[in-house]
Amino acid sequence: MLDETGSTNTELVARAVAGAPDHSVVAARHQTAGRGRMDRQWVAPPGANMLVSLLFRDVPALPHELTWRVGLAARTACAAVAGVLPDLKWPNDLLLDGRKLAGMLSQAGHGFVVAGIGLNVGWAPPEAAMLGDEHDPLDVLEAMLVALNAQPAEIFPAYRDALATIGRDLRVELPGGENVHGRAIDVDRDGRLVVLDQCGLTHRYDVADIVHIR
Repeated sequence: MLDETGSTNTELVARAVAGAPDHSVVAARHQTAGRGRMDRQWVAPPGANMLVSLLFRDVPALPHELTWRVGLAARTACAAVAGVLPDLKWPNDLLLDGRKLAGMLSQAGHGFVVAGIGLNVGWAPPEAAMLGDEHDPLDVLEAMLVALNAQPAEIFPAYRDALATIGRDLRVELPGGENVHGRAIDVDRDGRLVVLDQCGLTHRYDVADIVHIR
């Protein structure tokens, strides 16, 4: 556990390059340069939230399976520690009552993947969710690691079953600024989200932001 670091992902990537063993974990009480998807800043007060990165050297053919595993393990940990079961939003966010509870970011190196997660335990920004300040981020981390070690070899069925995005009306926000409105009808084995748009055309996305429409 580090008192402070720029980013647990950056710290663990450096350790991985230097030879850190498989399943190494770096957690921090405070990040000064935490990042989410698409380089969004991730900031929380010291000691409030679970900020952790995990090193995987046994990288599957579809490396994003590792992110699925971390997300599912974090979901299980929330149930074990706080008695709540968040929704899993494609591709790798956790939502509680429709508000963001956790986000994940993975980085690949030569022969390894570092998967980082920030989960709001005792603090959340406006419009986001948290587990509650009566819970200890270290308890959530311990429960997540236990859940991760208990997962089956084949993780896709569990990921698909937990994905609350399937069946939802949504807006797909693409990197170029285009928006597509439709309904998520499935997720492919390779992780691409299958969306039926309002014109009856089917699209598959591997990179996009999505907004669940209530």
